Amino acid sequence: MTGADLLLLALGAVAVGAGVLVVTTKHLVRAGLYLVVCLGALAGDYLVLGAELVAWVQVLICVGAVVVLLLFAVMLTRAPIGASDDLDRPGWPAALIGGGAGLGLSVLLVDAYRWSAVALPGAGTAERLGEQIFSSWVLPFEVLSVLLLSALVGAVVLSRPDIGRRTEDKPAPAAELASGGRR
Repeated sequence: MTGADLLLLALGAVAVGAGVLVVTTKHLVRAGLYLVVCLGALAGDYLVLGAELVAWVQVLICVGAVVVLLLFAVMLTRAPIGASDDLDRPGWPAALIGGGAGLGLSVLLVDAYRWSAVALPGAGTAERLGEQIFSSWVLPFEVLSVLLLSALVGAVVLSRPDIGRRTEDKPAPAAELASGGRR
């Protein structure tokens, strides 16, 4: 085992550990920060594998944009920051389903390849990756950006209780209440 293999395993263990903490913590903000650690460890894995562009895209898009969007949505919607009673549910059904799915996929993968060596294609370049992203993957890329933008707009709308309220539902201003409704 080389040093790169050990580093890859260590970063993978950090990513899996942080991923487990994301889904098991009862604090929403901590879950967002554990997500940063998990995605950062994945970016480190990409660096070890020699895919520098994918690693920096992971850092910029996933760690930067998605986690910041998550934290802004938490702040704008006034979601509970501490432990929440809504999140106190037994975790064994989810662990059972996730473990079963992971075991099933592992068995399927081992059965498909039977521990045989697979010839990998040549290393890609940033130019080839850019051509693929901006030629055949433009539509999914743009759909994702619209989805993230609509999530941010939705968070802003949810955070403003006065949007969508009818005029007769609005509370009277304090000056009208103080004067008994007379002007």
